[in-house]
Amino acid sequence: MIHAGLELARRLEIAEGINGVACAEAHRRIRPESGAAVMEAAGGWAIFVGVESSLTQGLALGMHGPVSAADVERMEEFFLSRGAAPAVDLCPLADVSLIELLGKRGYRVVEFNNVLVRPLAAVEIEPPEIVREAYADEEHLWARSVGQGFLEKDELTPEEVDVGSAIWHMPDSRCYLAFGGGRAAAAGALTVNQGLAILFADSTMLGFRGAGLHAALIRERLRVAAAAGCDLATASALPGSVSQRNYERNGFQPAYTKAILTRAVT
Repeated sequence: MIHAGLELARRLEIAEGINGVACAEAHRRIRPESGAAVMEAAGGWAIFVGVESSLTQGLALGMHGPVSAADVERMEEFFLSRGAAPAVDLCPLADVSLIELLGKRGYRVVEFNNVLVRPLAAVEIEPPEIVREAYADEEHLWARSVGQGFLEKDELTPEEVDVGSAIWHMPDSRCYLAFGGGRAAAAGALTVNQGLAILFADSTMLGFRGAGLHAALIRERLRVAAAAGCDLATASALPGSVSQRNYERNGFQPAYTKAILTRAVT
């Protein structure tokens, strides 16, 4: 049984923060004009990859103890100076000082996400035939597959494709494709941080949902993570979503629910 306490939350949040930093730094390398930037803040990181990007937010804040008003003000200035509304990915086990400060400063909840976990001890999974790791020359195919499934459209702007490309260029990412109807129809990524496997960037194109592609992607990444010696896997999903259901069918359970909070720019 997994105890969803501070120790586990700290491990998960720091690993996600490291992922976010790596993604922002990859953005900066492949498209310097994006202005992608990272700053340490309140025990975690403030990350900027574009005014409209969902990746622009504070991660792992308040996971190491009390947060001061000066910490929050510094984080806010990081975002505001780049024209972005301050946003925080808030873990419910963050220090209470952070929660109180965000409340006093007018933050509001705009989204919830469930953090899911699954132990990997003694896992034996057969490789799904419809999934494989993307080849070295398939960056564009993988990035477009992620964008088309996530955004639910065929035509993507260069900036939308760049999101997948940045994940591709993260130093430790492994990118996977699932095939249906003779084409790449779903995608996902995997990173490993000190024995913790992070499954993310899951995306299935319209017209291929319900065909088992996402579940196959989950199983293949779990197989690879277990073979690499990971003891735990994690993923995030919208509460009650099909994505959460697929993860739960593959042995994951909710550890806690996070809130995305923003403060309006005046």
